[in-house]
Amino acid sequence: MSLLEDLGISLISEGAAVRIYARENCIAAVGQGQGSTGLMTEQGLAYLVWRDGQAFLAAKGTETPATPEQVEAIQKFSRDLSTALSQ
Repeated sequence: MSLLEDLGISLISEGAAVRIYARENCIAAVGQGQGSTGLMTEQGLAYLVWRDGQAFLAAKGTETPATPEQVEAIQKFSRDLSTALSQ
Protein backbone atom coordinates (compact mmCIF):
# COMPACT_ATOMS: atom_id res chain seq x y z
CA MET A 1 0.00 0.00 0.00
CA SER A 2 1.35 3.45 -0.90
CA LEU A 3 1.51 6.44 1.41
CA LEU A 4 -1.16 8.12 -0.73
CA GLU A 5 -3.50 5.20 -0.06
CA ASP A 6 -2.57 5.17 3.63
CA LEU A 7 -3.60 8.84 3.80
CA GLY A 8 -6.86 8.19 1.95
CA ILE A 9 -5.77 10.15 -1.13
CA SER A 10 -6.71 8.93 -4.61
CA LEU A 11 -5.20 9.81 -7.97
CA ILE A 12 -8.35 10.44 -9.98
CA SER A 13 -6.91 11.76 -13.25
CA GLU A 14 -3.51 11.87 -14.88
CA GLY A 15 -2.72 13.96 -17.95
CA ALA A 16 0.44 15.10 -19.69
CA ALA A 17 0.65 18.34 -17.69
CA VAL A 18 -1.32 17.72 -14.50
CA ARG A 19 -2.46 15.06 -12.04
CA ILE A 20 -5.67 15.39 -10.02
CA TYR A 21 -5.81 14.00 -6.48
CA ALA A 22 -8.79 13.81 -4.13
CA ARG A 23 -9.76 12.95 -0.57
CA GLU A 24 -13.37 13.38 0.53
CA ASN A 25 -14.36 16.78 -0.94
CA CYS A 26 -10.78 18.12 -1.22
CA ILE A 27 -9.22 18.26 -4.69
CA ALA A 28 -5.68 19.10 -5.82
CA ALA A 29 -4.29 19.76 -9.29
CA VAL A 30 -0.55 19.10 -9.35
CA GLY A 31 1.61 20.03 -12.33
CA GLN A 32 5.33 20.33 -12.98
CA GLY A 33 5.72 23.01 -10.32
CA GLN A 34 3.34 23.90 -7.55
CA GLY A 35 -0.18 22.61 -7.27
CA SER A 36 -3.52 24.09 -6.25
CA THR A 37 -5.78 22.67 -3.58
CA GLY A 38 -9.46 23.39 -3.17
CA LEU A 39 -12.78 22.10 -1.95
CA MET A 40 -15.68 20.88 -4.08
CA THR A 41 -18.76 23.01 -3.39
CA GLU A 42 -22.18 23.49 -4.97
CA GLN A 43 -20.57 26.23 -7.11
CA GLY A 44 -17.76 23.91 -8.25
CA LEU A 45 -14.13 23.86 -7.18
CA ALA A 46 -13.46 26.58 -4.59
CA TYR A 47 -9.99 27.70 -3.58
CA LEU A 48 -9.01 28.85 -0.11
CA VAL A 49 -8.05 32.53 -0.21
CA TRP A 50 -7.26 34.98 2.56
CA ARG A 51 -8.56 38.55 2.67
CA ASP A 52 -7.68 40.81 5.62
CA GLY A 53 -6.88 37.77 7.75
CA GLN A 54 -10.18 36.00 7.02
CA ALA A 55 -10.45 32.74 5.08
CA PHE A 56 -12.80 32.53 2.09
CA LEU A 57 -13.69 29.88 -0.46
CA ALA A 58 -13.50 31.43 -3.92
CA ALA A 59 -15.34 29.69 -6.76
CA LYS A 60 -16.43 30.90 -10.21
CA GLY A 61 -17.62 34.41 -9.42
CA THR A 62 -18.47 33.80 -5.77
CA GLU A 63 -16.66 34.07 -2.49
CA THR A 64 -18.01 32.77 0.81
CA PRO A 65 -16.44 32.74 4.28
CA ALA A 66 -14.70 29.43 5.01
CA THR A 67 -15.44 27.63 8.25
CA PRO A 68 -12.56 26.63 10.52
CA GLU A 69 -13.33 23.00 9.63
CA GLN A 70 -13.04 23.71 5.90
CA VAL A 71 -9.75 25.56 6.40
CA GLU A 72 -8.35 22.66 8.45
CA ALA A 73 -9.53 20.05 5.92
CA ILE A 74 -7.88 21.88 3.00
CA GLN A 75 -4.66 22.57 4.90
CA LYS A 76 -4.39 18.98 6.19
CA PHE A 77 -5.05 17.58 2.71
CA SER A 78 -2.36 19.88 1.26
CA ARG A 79 0.17 18.83 3.92
CA ASP A 80 -0.61 15.12 3.54
CA LEU A 81 -0.42 15.28 -0.26
CA SER A 82 2.85 17.19 -0.15
CA THR A 83 4.32 14.63 2.26
CA ALA A 84 3.18 11.68 0.13
CA LEU A 85 4.47 13.17 -3.12
CA SER A 86 7.87 14.01 -1.64
CA GLN A 87 8.49 10.36 -0.68
